[in-house]
Amino acid sequence: MIEIKTLASGSQGNCYHITDGRTALLIEAGISFKEIRRQLDFQTSNIAGCLVSHEHKDHCKAVPDVLRAGINVYMSEGTASEINAAGHRIKHVKSKQSFRLGTWTVLPFDVQHDVSEPLGFLLANQAGDKLLFASDTYYIKYKFKGLTHLLLECNYSLDILNENIEAGRIHKAMKHRLLRSHFSLENVKEFLKANDLSKVQEIHLLHLSDSNSDEERFKREIQELTGKLVYVS
Repeated sequence: MIEIKTLASGSQGNCYHITDGRTALLIEAGISFKEIRRQLDFQTSNIAGCLVSHEHKDHCKAVPDVLRAGINVYMSEGTASEINAAGHRIKHVKSKQSFRLGTWTVLPFDVQHDVSEPLGFLLANQAGDKLLFASDTYYIKYKFKGLTHLLLECNYSLDILNENIEAGRIHKAMKHRLLRSHFSLENVKEFLKANDLSKVQEIHLLHLSDSNSDEERFKREIQELTGKLVYVS
């Protein structure tokens, strides 16, 4: 059984604690390690590793402190280069090349974001659970079978964004960046329709925009589409 604890989600910082009861992991380290420790009741010595998707600070700023705590951090070579992360605890991983991390088999895959070498992660454990993590991408070109847990960015909805631009609340140049870097409600729906959701137990919507999203609406629409339990982080 997988337990998911959201420590932070959004432009101010992202960090998620995942465990299958045997191996605990962090996904992202975008808040201070002091805050990570506080939220985990200072139980961090059992964390087997930390997966980092890309170089933006809201996903990686605590990496130096995570390393100092003796936790290996897994990221692409492109991400490591951008944040000048080096040392024996930095582990370079490549898209579509799986690796073992305790009881997890982790398969990184390439995603679409305006950074050097961003990754999503598919995590499978020995009990047959499969967790998909994808944040800061406007599109996922792969299809997945047998997923049980999904952690997906759902940053904005196009109609809310257009309304904000029309009202002058957001500069129209922002639209182009969002369209090419973040997962919209509309694209999340298309991704869910294209994939096998028969075993899915939970869907977690992550990284909602402060101004271009609607938490209740996003949750309702994804629940109606999938019939699954939906959480908004």
